[in-house]
Amino acid sequence: KDGNGFISRISLNGEIIDKQWVTGLDAPKGLAIANNKLYAADIDTLVEIDIPGGSVSNRYTVSDAKFLNDTVADPQGRIFVSDMVMNRIHCLDNGQFSIWLEDPGLLNPNGLLVQGNSLIVGAWGVMTDGFNTETPGHLLSVSLSDKSIHNIGDGTPVGNLDGVEADKDGSYYVTDWMAGKLFHISPDGKVETLLTLEQGTADLEFLPDMGLALLPMMKNNKLVAYRIY
Repeated sequence: KDGNGFISRISLNGEIIDKQWVTGLDAPKGLAIANNKLYAADIDTLVEIDIPGGSVSNRYTVSDAKFLNDTVADPQGRIFVSDMVMNRIHCLDNGQFSIWLEDPGLLNPNGLLVQGNSLIVGAWGVMTDGFNTETPGHLLSVSLSDKSIHNIGDGTPVGNLDGVEADKDGSYYVTDWMAGKLFHISPDGKVETLLTLEQGTADLEFLPDMGLALLPMMKNNKLVAYRIY
C-alpha cells in the first residue's frame, strides 16, 4: 500500500494516450466496466472510477481481504471480484459489497469470466510456500444460481492460471503467470499451448472482432499483442 499505483490508457496501436490517467491507487489488478464505471481490484479495495472524469468515485474496502485480483461484470451490472489468497469471490450488487462465495474448492481463484449462467474461474492452485503450488490449478465453472463448483474437464492440472477470456466459439484463452504461457482451452477441458512467453504473463484481454490478444508482461513492463487469427 504505497499509493503509487495508477491506470493507463493505451491505444490499440500501442501508443500511450495517458500514462497516469487514474492515480492514487496501490496495486490495481483486474478491471471491469459496467454502467459507465471502471472497477479495479486494489489489494483489499474495489475502486470505482468515473470513466468520463477519470476520477475515483467510490471505494469498497474489505477489512480482511488479502489479495483482491480479477474483476468481471455480469449483464445485470453486478461486479464479481476474486480474492486469490482467501479463496473468496466477492460481489458488488446495488452498492453492497459482500462475500458471494468462500470455498477451498475455488483452489485460490484468480481470473474470472461471466459466461451465460456461469462464472468461469482460472484457479491458481493451492498455494504451499508463497505463490508456489504442488498442484497447479485448472479452469472451474461456478453456477451463478446455486454457487456449485464444477471442473472444466477432468480436473487435470493446467497451470498457475491468471487471465481468462472467451473466444467466439465457447472456448477460452487463458494465461499461466508462472510459466508465461497462453493456452486455448476447449469447453471439455482440452488444453492447447498457443504461446510460451516469459514469467509474469498476466491478465489478458481478447478482442474477438480483431482476433487480438493483449498480454501484459508484468515483470518486464511490456504490453504485447498477438493476432490469434
